[in-house]
Amino acid sequence: MDMIMHMIWNDAFWFAVIRVTTPILYATLGAVIASRAGAINIGIEGTMLTGALMGVLFSALTQNAWMGLLAAMLSGALLGAMLAYFALKMKSNIVLTGIAINILSAGGTIFLLTTITGDKGISTSLNSKVLPNIDMPFIADLPVIGPILSGHNVLTYLVLVCIVMVHILFNHTALGLRIRAVGEAPESADSVGINVFKIKIIALVLSGILAGMGGAFLSMGYMSWFSAGMTAGRGYIALAARAIAGNSSVGALFASLLFGFADTLSNYLQSVQIPVEFIHMIPYVITILGFIVISVVNNKREVMRKKRQLG
Repeated sequence: MDMIMHMIWNDAFWFAVIRVTTPILYATLGAVIASRAGAINIGIEGTMLTGALMGVLFSALTQNAWMGLLAAMLSGALLGAMLAYFALKMKSNIVLTGIAINILSAGGTIFLLTTITGDKGISTSLNSKVLPNIDMPFIADLPVIGPILSGHNVLTYLVLVCIVMVHILFNHTALGLRIRAVGEAPESADSVGINVFKIKIIALVLSGILAGMGGAFLSMGYMSWFSAGMTAGRGYIALAARAIAGNSSVGALFASLLFGFADTLSNYLQSVQIPVEFIHMIPYVITILGFIVISVVNNKREVMRKKRQLG
């Protein structure tokens, strides 16, 4: 127990928590935008994986990490638009379509990597670039806080900007208000002239862009290469984090930090004499417990709301 507490109160542990949280937070923000529009982007896992590969391929092709990031964002936008087209235009089941995108991405990324480079499973032959880490001025020299908050990848700091932008989008822009209206009451939104189909497409494209950025972080920040299945379920964890966050960008931050903490703890515990099966179970146990807590809280709120209506 003392060893575990020593690990938790270590600067390196919390630095790792922020690092692990970053891709989950991008994907959670994407899930929040889609959910606000009344859509479920189950394809976030596959979108992240595709973004990770596109980032590596195009950064190697152009020898520019930023072009790789742009390619990852564009691939995310394309998959978001694909999900919108099949689910909204062709009337397919949006959940099944999202699952199909995940399956397509899982096999398609390996196929593309092998076809283009000859590599099987990992992009060892590509001279891909990585996005820079940033030492924050003034903060880097602070005790305790400096080693935790400074020195992260640029995408880690950019995701904090994205949180603010998503909050502004939903609360201070016409587009955000339309997205909320479409998600809450599509028939009413349509009756006042809002193009429900167009708004949902925009929301799913924005969702895909953020998921693509999360994938780019995995292959151009967290790692410096692409490997098959490197998302490792982070897209699905993001969907759980979205449910806990309650469609709030700020809530998405804390929910993602919860899963980032659990994932980091499971990684650190591998050096302790604890069964590996239990260690791998930790992030998913946290997911289940999070759902239980949110369900209990929501049920209590619903009971209180009904009591106020009756009273």
